[in-house]
Amino acid sequence: MALLDIRQRTGWLFMAVMVGHIVLISAQVNSRRGVPILEEVTFGAFAEVQRASAEIIGSVREGWQNYFALQQIRHENEELKQRVAQLEIRVQQERAEAQQSRTLQDLLKLQQEAAPTTLAANVIGASADAYFRTISIDKGTAEGLQQDMAVIAPAGVVGRVILPTRRAAKVQLLIDRNAAAAAMIERSRAQGVVLGTGSGTMTMAYLPGSADVKVGDRVVTSGIDRIYPKGFVVGQIESLQRGAGEFNGIVIRPAVDFSSLEAVLVVTGPAPADAPADQTR
Repeated sequence: MALLDIRQRTGWLFMAVMVGHIVLISAQVNSRRGVPILEEVTFGAFAEVQRASAEIIGSVREGWQNYFALQQIRHENEELKQRVAQLEIRVQQERAEAQQSRTLQDLLKLQQEAAPTTLAANVIGASADAYFRTISIDKGTAEGLQQDMAVIAPAGVVGRVILPTRRAAKVQLLIDRNAAAAAMIERSRAQGVVLGTGSGTMTMAYLPGSADVKVGDRVVTSGIDRIYPKGFVVGQIESLQRGAGEFNGIVIRPAVDFSSLEAVLVVTGPAPADAPADQTR
């Protein structure tokens, strides 16, 4: 065992001497370029180490730069999304304001053209009952409102006041199943009564079988019920059925879109003496 250790040590010593001898020779022998071979080999080895280190450092630096750039892009994207959302909200607000302005302009035009004295009111609520169709407005007895005052809109007749309080009032819509209004066919002047159905349509009753009525005819108020002023639009005949000597199924599509009412006019007084009574247009 001791002999084996001595041989191994001798072998390692011999190898170390040989390497040292080669290094010494390399340090003394020059290459073709006049540079010692040892220096050239050492430089080449360190150059490769430096090259690898530079590539690793460059890759790490580029990765960090890309990471920070990506974070910056994400931050900018979030800011852009917030700005787009704010702009969309602003557009919606401006669209709503424009629509409200158009509604108010239509009401003002109707108020100026309508012969009766009217009072503008905003819709503040609506009944959820499918049969009893009503809305609430923000004007009441404090502004002179009374029961059975007619309520109109630029498109036509809305209904009548049924429950006024000091600062608000309930309005029965013309499509309510208990609502009725004296009306006539605008073209032929045939008179009857419009009745609400509780749904989105109305019917017309008490028309004689000889009356001149056609699908598409416009129905307007006749004024004989002393609630609705004469000549305001109620709706248009959508379909009709003629029975034995009378009409038994005249369906009227309302002129007013009751689902989108925002503002109305309440008729608070009769037409002035010098104003035309019929507002049919």
